[in-house]
Amino acid sequence: MIEVPLTADATLYDAVAAIEKTSRRLAVVTTPDGKLLGTLTDGDIRRCLLSGGSMDSSAFEAMNHNPVSAPEKTERQFLIDLLYRNNIRALPLVDEYGRYVKIVHLSDLVEHEAVDDLGKSLSAAVIMAGGEGIRLRPLTKNIPKPMVEIGGIPLLERQIRRLQEAGVSQIYISVNYLSHIIERHFQCGEKYGVTINYLREKYKLGTAGALSLITDQLKKPLLVMNGDVFTTSDFVNLSNYHSEQKADLSVSAIGYHVDIPYGVIRSKGSKVLALEEKPSQRFLCNAGIYVISPHLLAMIPAGRFYNMTDLIEQCLAIGKKVVVFPVHEYWSDIGTPSDLEQVREDFIKMGG
Repeated sequence: MIEVPLTADATLYDAVAAIEKTSRRLAVVTTPDGKLLGTLTDGDIRRCLLSGGSMDSSAFEAMNHNPVSAPEKTERQFLIDLLYRNNIRALPLVDEYGRYVKIVHLSDLVEHEAVDDLGKSLSAAVIMAGGEGIRLRPLTKNIPKPMVEIGGIPLLERQIRRLQEAGVSQIYISVNYLSHIIERHFQCGEKYGVTINYLREKYKLGTAGALSLITDQLKKPLLVMNGDVFTTSDFVNLSNYHSEQKADLSVSAIGYHVDIPYGVIRSKGSKVLALEEKPSQRFLCNAGIYVISPHLLAMIPAGRFYNMTDLIEQCLAIGKKVVVFPVHEYWSDIGTPSDLEQVREDFIKMGG
């Protein structure tokens, strides 16, 4: 399959669509006559968002202007060495005039090389599913909040299936409120192609306290997510980002825009410096999905209520590297009946 290149004026929406259409995880930007201008990865898009860009920004603005490329007749072993040397998994091939020909991926060159496998980079995933979901009552009077259905399937099951499809085989689920319903539904996880271990909270331990119940000696990072999050965010990209950043803790964040309906006065004391008419402010808000390096587990107090925000603040206080991973895909936390109804409507629009 030859990926269709983007034009320089394509938006980041177009770039995401192009990347998601291919297993190569790479989009190419060319001139009208086909000459290679640059390449775009998911990481390039998220870096653009972090620097103040939006999904309406141009591909040209976000792309790598000096991508690694190779002539189309380059020998296989040289391509393999080039990819490994530059720590990349795909690159564009060009003809003698610098025109884009196709993308070559490491999996095209090395037998048994997986395109993406989250299981290779993570020890396990943890889903925090012990909450009562008080704001969702009476719906959650008889079922745990993560067991509310989206398109006829419990939200928690959708999370587990997405993790399994990404290559995760080991999953921990923290349980407390009506835990028997979750355990009876999922059992050991065999039906879903995973192994499930339950972190049983005798009392509420917050959004991170249950991690202290993990007794296995983990060597690779953990993906941790709240059980009330419905998202199409790519867990593989999050894990790769954590590794590339050499982070201790990575926090997924969703963009939130606030439009101020008034003219805002910028002042110093009584002196007016400027007047900004109806400005818009953008914030990055915690999306409830994290990757944490295994050594951080020792920082979580045993048997005590402890939130992920506590861990983040503790890491910052002692100089650990905490990074933000902007989520540009669909995301919603299901906190209220109106949230749930909106997610159900969006799910139908996405094709169910």
